[in-house]
Amino acid sequence: MNSKERVLTALRRSGTPDRVPIQFDLCRSLLDDFGEKYGIPVHYTTSYFEDVTYRISANELRTAMGSDCVVVGASLPSGYSHPVTEDGCIVNEFGMKMRQGPLYMEVIESPLAGVSTVEEVERVPFPDPLAEGRFDDAEKYIEKYKADYFIIGDLELTMFEMSWHMVGMEKFLIDMSLEEPYVEALLDRVKEFSIAIGKRLAEMGVDSIWAGDDFGTQSGMMISPDMWRKIFKPRFAEVFSELKSVNPDVLIMYHCDGAVAPILEDLAEIGMDAFNPVQPNVPGHEPDDLKSQLGAKLSFWGAIDQQYLLPNGSPAEIQADVAEKIRVLGAGGGYMCSPAHIVQADTSMENVEAFIAAAKKHGVYNQP
Repeated sequence: MNSKERVLTALRRSGTPDRVPIQFDLCRSLLDDFGEKYGIPVHYTTSYFEDVTYRISANELRTAMGSDCVVVGASLPSGYSHPVTEDGCIVNEFGMKMRQGPLYMEVIESPLAGVSTVEEVERVPFPDPLAEGRFDDAEKYIEKYKADYFIIGDLELTMFEMSWHMVGMEKFLIDMSLEEPYVEALLDRVKEFSIAIGKRLAEMGVDSIWAGDDFGTQSGMMISPDMWRKIFKPRFAEVFSELKSVNPDVLIMYHCDGAVAPILEDLAEIGMDAFNPVQPNVPGHEPDDLKSQLGAKLSFWGAIDQQYLLPNGSPAEIQADVAEKIRVLGAGGGYMCSPAHIVQADTSMENVEAFIAAAKKHGVYNQP
């Protein structure tokens, strides 16, 4: 099997592929270091939200390292670059002032920090989702890799995260609880932006759309499952339906960090095909329970701990964890092995390579 066939077989749960497919994302410093080691120049595709850049960059390098997937997404328009402020911050297309934190870009000024009305939401300028040049890199990589690799179209920060970044998390959560009318108006504006991006990627020929918003923490959900069902479930159902209207065969892959087991049945009901990142070591994400309870409805993508294991574990410990996750989640197919987040600079190159080697070694199925 080539990589495309391998991933499609696994995630469609249409049988067992020759081995469990592999996918991974690396931060800038690791990409630069591996690019130098492999002699492959790293091409960065700058996303409209900075941290997604590392999802959709370095496809030449990651496929050479062993990834079965190519990840593409919307970039900045032709001729556009982020304005840089006097204090070295950037201002993105949504008007968020951002600075580099210890690991991630952080929003330090939100364009709707004082919002209280629907009219204010309607007046704030939004970027053009279909601006000229926004899909140039995506088009190039889809054409180059579509025959041999599984192509993922990235649509993270689909609604909730982009909205609270525009307002500020504390205010947005409080106002959502108080049922302030502007909240749903903002969610709908962001939703329409995301739908336009996702439908364009589906038209271009990606194999899947990777939507998502983080609703979980280390111990539970940020909002109640009932609030999620009331506000977000119908909106995500609309997003998934719109994407399927372009291509009924496109797989819906959904990213949600943290402990979100209470809503997985709901997501399967509205069309999620694969759950990512299957964050380990949080309540409700025990691999045996997930596989036994949801394995007939969902595929799983992720599950390898990047909070402690990859930065601090030995290669032998990494190999043991990868083998166990594959044994459970990969039984009969339905699993793509991956770290549960972008691997950060606290992880050594040796441990990244240990993960890839372990996934290849232990992911082989016994073919008849």
